Amino acid sequence: MTKRKVVERMHKKKWLKRTLIILAALLTAVYVIACNVMIDLALIPEKMEQAQAFEDLTEEGMEALVHTDDIQENRAEAISKTNEWLQSADTELLSVTTEDGYRLVAQAFYQEKADHRWVLLLHGYTGWKEELFPIAYRYVHQGYQVLVPDMRCSGDSEGDFIGMGWTDRLDNQLWLDVILEKDPDAEIVLHGQSMGASCALMMGGEKLPVNVKAIVSDSAYTDVYSIFKKQMKEWFHLPAFPLLDGASLMLKLRGGYDLKKASALDAVKRCTLPVLIIHGMEDAFVPVEMAQILYNAAAGEKELLLAEGAGHAQAPDKSPDEYYETVFSFLERHGVR
Repeated sequence: MTKRKVVERMHKKKWLKRTLIILAALLTAVYVIACNVMIDLALIPEKMEQAQAFEDLTEEGMEALVHTDDIQENRAEAISKTNEWLQSADTELLSVTTEDGYRLVAQAFYQEKADHRWVLLLHGYTGWKEELFPIAYRYVHQGYQVLVPDMRCSGDSEGDFIGMGWTDRLDNQLWLDVILEKDPDAEIVLHGQSMGASCALMMGGEKLPVNVKAIVSDSAYTDVYSIFKKQMKEWFHLPAFPLLDGASLMLKLRGGYDLKKASALDAVKRCTLPVLIIHGMEDAFVPVEMAQILYNAAAGEKELLLAEGAGHAQAPDKSPDEYYETVFSFLERHGVR
């Protein structure tokens, strides 16, 4: 081989190496951008609104619900009674500040002749406190004091990323402190729907005040990674790996929490509180199998209600009498009287 050919081959190798490095850098940049865009469109409401993702999620969520006459009629009746009650309800707007400087807001509802029963009501993904006012109405008329927060980055509360229950499990302990400041003898129930239900279970895995007596979990997912994995497949026809794994890493860097650690399932294994798990049999968003998995894993006393004909978080509207009778009889049996 001539010297010239040797030089040419060396130049080709260098060119190929540079090309591969540039290509790898471009692919890495695209991957990082895609992971960050995924976080933005899933966990930052402002970004979701800019990209119309919030409207798309709301529309798809509505389409996935069960639409039957009884559900519509029961829902309309619940809203009507709630709106009438709100006109004269004894209520107060409260706020707390998180350790990282965000202002969180909650609505409290009080009883004129109060005992020491309280409930902390926790809303779902992209939700807000007002969605749970019909449940608050039921608790108030059962003799409870009620506190309904907007969780981080939702409703009137500030935040960086929607916490999917994981950062909220710590934020909501500030609301437990508020309740105990108002009533040191409070007996507190954690009642959540969807993301709020998973959050309530996640809270149950933490060291909580002895005043917390029970958890009502309505339509909870087992863990954040699994529910995002399901939605990626159904909405975008994409596998979880590698995009979701990269997004989890980016979220840990940007938002301080890991999707794979955000697990209600792990928490419920440590939880010794009585747990009532409720789930709609026709839930198209959170598989009903997750309710069974959570129930089987629960370490303490537990009960399971599977609501026939109900979609995601629709059990109170499908069978309101069964729903609330189950909730309040469960709480009474476990000492919240």
